[in-house]
Amino acid sequence: MPELLFLAAAGTAVLLGAVVQSSVGLGLGLVAAPVVALLDPGLMPGTMLVATAVLPVFVLAVEWRSIDWRGLVWALAGRLPGTLAGVWVVAVLDPEVLAGAVGAMVLLAVALTVRAVRVRIHRGSLLVAGLISGVTGTATSIGGPPIALLYQHEEAGRIRGTLAAYFLIGVVMSLGLLAAGGELQTAEVVHGLWLLPFVAAGFAAGRPLCRIVDAGRMRAALLAVVTVSGAVLLVQAALG
Repeated sequence: MPELLFLAAAGTAVLLGAVVQSSVGLGLGLVAAPVVALLDPGLMPGTMLVATAVLPVFVLAVEWRSIDWRGLVWALAGRLPGTLAGVWVVAVLDPEVLAGAVGAMVLLAVALTVRAVRVRIHRGSLLVAGLISGVTGTATSIGGPPIALLYQHEEAGRIRGTLAAYFLIGVVMSLGLLAAGGELQTAEVVHGLWLLPFVAAGFAAGRPLCRIVDAGRMRAALLAVVTVSGAVLLVQAALG
């Protein structure tokens, strides 16, 4: 595929995803990953992981004071074994099967939360959310929904700051273990680096939206993004 076409299509998707994530806390992967996978499946998941590694740095520069450090530690403790499992999935299993299962679980979780089922943030729930996120984030580059659903009732800045810290450390874990397992190719890294200017532009465009999201609309926006994430994963699975 001509590189100019890749940059135009994938870059636009990354820019839009970065706009969403910089205001809501997640969204880059769910918007851009399907586009990159459609353009060139061989570039997944490494290209998207490289692209998503930078946006949290920008968010943390603004929201670092709001991080839930205790919750972050327990979520990352679950993320590590989940990441190892995700590397195995990339090497052995059909990623579409995983995408379909995760998409169904995400939509079920959203349906339950809309009916006022609230999962408390504690050691066990953080470990489980981190574990699931590690598997899905490494295998599909979409790992935000489990953690986002857990934090949906928190203050907006706390959600963005905690998710950004979690994404930054988690993506570094995923990239490192994929590289160690021989599942990260040079082309994936190069294409990911090409997308970084679009990430920066999306962050700059999305920050003004925080005022709108923060005005009592954070939970609704978060659930909307997570619902789209689940639907995207199901579509990916169906299309193969």
